[in-house]
Amino acid sequence: MTSHKLNIFLEKNLTELKENGLYNEIDTLEGPNGSEITINGKTLINMSSNNYLGFANDSRLKEKANAATDKFGVGAGAVRTINGTQSIHEELEAKIADFKQTEAAVAFQSGFNCNMGAISAVMNKKDAILSDELNHASIIDGCRLSGAKIIRVNHQDMDDLRAKAKEATESGQYEKVMYITDGVFSMDGDVANLPEIVKIAEEFDLITYVDDAHGSGVMGKGAGTVKHFGLQDKIDFQMGTLSKAVGVVGGYVAGTQNLIDWLKVRARPFLFSTSLTPGAAAACIEAIDIMSASTEEHDRLWESGRYLKEGLNKLGFNIGNSQTPITPCIIGDEKLTQIFSKRLTEEGVYAKSIVFPTVPRGTGRVRNMPSAAHTKEQLDQVLATYKKVGLELNVI
Repeated sequence: MTSHKLNIFLEKNLTELKENGLYNEIDTLEGPNGSEITINGKTLINMSSNNYLGFANDSRLKEKANAATDKFGVGAGAVRTINGTQSIHEELEAKIADFKQTEAAVAFQSGFNCNMGAISAVMNKKDAILSDELNHASIIDGCRLSGAKIIRVNHQDMDDLRAKAKEATESGQYEKVMYITDGVFSMDGDVANLPEIVKIAEEFDLITYVDDAHGSGVMGKGAGTVKHFGLQDKIDFQMGTLSKAVGVVGGYVAGTQNLIDWLKVRARPFLFSTSLTPGAAAACIEAIDIMSASTEEHDRLWESGRYLKEGLNKLGFNIGNSQTPITPCIIGDEKLTQIFSKRLTEEGVYAKSIVFPTVPRGTGRVRNMPSAAHTKEQLDQVLATYKKVGLELNVI
């Protein structure tokens, strides 16, 4: 018999979420995650994937994944520190380091694992972490796990960062102080002001940590936000995922050799989780090779982003201040946002609603993720659907 108190807790809180428009229904895809997807037998134009460059179902990546699986097996069979490190893993890490222009890199099983492992491996209860208030949940959890004092910094507020950096470093309370920020903020699409951040970090000797999950493959001709600003030798931690623009699964941290050596002996997800599958590692290598050889997919991504932004803006939607292809349509009210998203789906466009707690209350939005794989015809259909639903629900 299950716990009576647990059942009361679950029923009460699930009901409350549903009544407030905060319960997220999970949809199941019946095929690949591409520019079009199939759900419940219906084909929809997909505007909700992080598959920026269209690599998730790319034949070149699948070929490499299959070949590596034949050679190395379907799984690594152990954690990296016992005998789960195969040559394909070291090849991937060397490829990442070269792409990010750092001395070394380490691959993790996910981007979330990166932040949980890397932050807590370096920071502890004697330290302080300055964290942008809109940082990703994995950053927040990694900071909490470290035990360090967490000091929230107003979003993209360089004056607030300088003041809090000065106070923390001059207080004498902390051995180390880190500033951590997303490179590209996934809900709004704005880009961290890394040049000013670096100036402040150098002034107060801050450790710098950039989570570039949504910048890798998107910014800097693919190499990321740090490369975009030419600051590869100024940022201590370059963290990113292998599951968004790269199209596969996993994450990484790139930095100095000493940093990577330390993470390999102290980052708990690295130490206590089985390695990336060989097939995933090989597919990631192929994606990086493609990005290194040409900016074709990168350029198509930005063209799609510009086209969609211009169209939605002309229609009168509030698309915020995105500086990247990420294109939010900010509705505000959570229930209306859920209804708007549902109507889009009924009309053939899959664009999921994003509501609290992922974004602050009252800022519900439908977030659009145009990709290199979208055609102009698909984007025109998206815009026509947005116009129809927007007028119907009095959003525009």
